[in-house]
Amino acid sequence: MDSIDKLLAELQTECKEIQPQQQQSKSVVAKSFISSSPKSASFIDKLLAEVKADFAEADAAIELKREQEVEQERIRQEQLKVKQLEALKVQAKEWLAKIDPLSSEGLWFERFAESYPSKLEAAIEYLRSNE
Repeated sequence: MDSIDKLLAELQTECKEIQPQQQQSKSVVAKSFISSSPKSASFIDKLLAEVKADFAEADAAIELKREQEVEQERIRQEQLKVKQLEALKVQAKEWLAKIDPLSSEGLWFERFAESYPSKLEAAIEYLRSNE
């Protein structure tokens, strides 16, 4: 029995010696994990910042494209108005050439045209309002 007690005492002594070493290694592992967490957190933060920047860049590109489309549409509308005005000028010149200045319509138009800088502009406005 003495040999068993002796063996048990030796085992207990060894266990007591091993436990502090295990505790130290656990704390070293925990510390390395904790210290690596800020590194991984900063990596994640950088990754999120890159993704956020990519989305912001994509949004800016979409906004720029939309603004360009709006500007192109505005230019197209202005060109269309110019074409319509040119066509209306031709039509107004033809109408002015055909109107009899002594007819009731001709006399009415003379009074109507007094408030315009030219008879052509008055005719354009008259034809525009009758479309």
